[in-house]
Amino acid sequence: MAEAITVARPYAEAVFKLAIAEKSLTQWSKILKLAAEISENERIKLLIGNPLVSVRQLSDLILEIGGRKFTQEARNLITLMIENKRVLVLPQVSQLFEQLKAQHEGALEAQVTSAFELESDQLSKLISELEQKFKRKIDAKVTVNSDLIGGIKVEIGDEVLDASVRGKLEAMAIALKS
Repeated sequence: MAEAITVARPYAEAVFKLAIAEKSLTQWSKILKLAAEISENERIKLLIGNPLVSVRQLSDLILEIGGRKFTQEARNLITLMIENKRVLVLPQVSQLFEQLKAQHEGALEAQVTSAFELESDQLSKLISELEQKFKRKIDAKVTVNSDLIGGIKVEIGDEVLDASVRGKLEAMAIALKS
């Protein structure tokens, strides 16, 4: 996976610079998400790398699926990535672009994992507290993982705030073994 990120980074940075210059961050965000969804489609994946499908055919198909939602620059990017056999890293390009966009907008991306579904007021309070702690806007992505037993786990960049029951049990086990 690290290799895909390494391959995707120059594309994401180039698109980000273009989006900044054109003041079209939101538009590019939508374009890259759509392109990533198309490239992750199981039927499209079967065609990528298939020797019976030419670069031109694959390019035409993906561009046709995206239709008018793809700008000319986006069409050029996708065609270039197909020609260079890099179309499979479109999801990573989109992900890296979103990170660059969030940094540019002064926001931090937080991955919140909860043992149970969070109610909207609980999530709002959590985001508010995180924004106070980090003194930046927080963009939270929430997932549910019952393996946590109870509580939440928050990952922001390389910092992890683990307030889950599982995390506390693991810490206790380590302390007892020491």
